[in-house]
Amino acid sequence: MLQSPNTADPYTIVESQIAAVRAFNRFYTRIIGTLREGLLNSEYSLSEARVLYELANSPESTAREIAGDLELDAGYLSRILRKFESGGLLSRKASVEDGRQSILKLTRQGKAVFSELDRRSNDEAEQLLGRLSAKQRIEFLHGMRSIENALEAKPSRAPYILRQHRPGDMGWVVHRHGIIYTQELGWTPDFEAVVARIVADFIDNFDPKRERCWIAERDGEIAGSVFLVQHTEEKDTAKLRLLLVEASARGLGLGKALVDECTYFARAAGYKKITLWTHDVLAAARHIYSEAGYKLVEEEPRHSFGVDVISETWDLTL
Repeated sequence: MLQSPNTADPYTIVESQIAAVRAFNRFYTRIIGTLREGLLNSEYSLSEARVLYELANSPESTAREIAGDLELDAGYLSRILRKFESGGLLSRKASVEDGRQSILKLTRQGKAVFSELDRRSNDEAEQLLGRLSAKQRIEFLHGMRSIENALEAKPSRAPYILRQHRPGDMGWVVHRHGIIYTQELGWTPDFEAVVARIVADFIDNFDPKRERCWIAERDGEIAGSVFLVQHTEEKDTAKLRLLLVEASARGLGLGKALVDECTYFARAAGYKKITLWTHDVLAAARHIYSEAGYKLVEEEPRHSFGVDVISETWDLTL
């Protein structure tokens, strides 16, 4: 039921909200050019281009699968596929599993047509982003993800993924450690310098058989990291270093997952022990270490990074 803004409670949809959604739809369809007769200055409509995309990225699709994925009327999709077939873009072969269905595949010509549309689409997106400042681009992409997440009807994807490091990741590690530890703990830039030296040593001496960096990503952005490196003095001991989880990703079990990856890798690499150095003020990290089986083996009061702390050494026997 619609109510006027003056009488509506926060949970009631009001006319102004509906008008705002419709206005946004009109604005965005104009911006991305869906109102033009041919998408991306081509002879193909938005629906036809979307079907081409599905065919290019799912090499052995059936009409039923495409109709389901895109929520297209079967008759409408059939007309699109006939157009592609008559234009030499599409071939069919009978499905071995279901004789009533045909396996749809793009021909060489169809792949060429899709490649050109894909290139034009990339160019258009680049031009759109090029109008924005770096800050605006971040806000714009965050907004797109927020809309997608809010409207996504399918089951939620995994909250994060873990991957190995890539060029540029080390800069992120130093940058975020410097900011987070200053904002949350009041530590001085001395700590950021320590982190910079650790990651520089990691890159300079990286042994992929014995060492690893994991980068966590959430919604396409880095959300955390951890390192496992060879102990400089004890060959059968590894060191866990620089565990970090962004505030926005805390509570998802990400810290535990990163520490567990270190344990699995260390065992596979033949290490007998993992050791780590931390501080008493890092309560969340200390809890993760304790739950993973690490034992506190040494404590030392000290003045580090502009504050009084108790440094700690924790060990895990593998």
